[in-house]
Amino acid sequence: MGLSWMKLRGLAWSLPIVFALHVFEESLGFVQWFNERVEPDLSWRTFATVTSVCFVITILIAALLSVLRDRAIGVVAVAWVGFLVFANGMVHIAASILDGAYVPGLATAILLYLPVSLTLFEAVSFECNLPRSAVVTVALVAGIPMYVQGWLVLFRGASLI
Repeated sequence: MGLSWMKLRGLAWSLPIVFALHVFEESLGFVQWFNERVEPDLSWRTFATVTSVCFVITILIAALLSVLRDRAIGVVAVAWVGFLVFANGMVHIAASILDGAYVPGLATAILLYLPVSLTLFEAVSFECNLPRSAVVTVALVAGIPMYVQGWLVLFRGASLI
């Protein structure tokens, strides 16, 4: 196994840690921030359920990506990270710009979500022999539900959840 493969494996296992740190930051006020914009309110139970399911999926994808050098797993990982990590990070940044204030989750979005996702995209492209254009396309398309959710919350006071 080469150095790049070890880097990809490390990145894969960083995903659950980065996600957990982001959820911890969000737990300090995201539900309240969200509920100030959207009716009906998001319950803590729904927040916990959604984040728990996403955490389990993230662990499964990290495990698969860390043991298999497979293009299909690479595409699945890019899609999941494009949706859950990259797009979510972009929505947090957009929300903070529009609010003109800190949105819970912003720090981890900037410091962890964007750098880890972009580094992972590059590593998957290299290690799974996927063209960068394909990786970018998969990541952006997979992020559409998160971008729509962000748009609904920020501009319509609505939610997909």
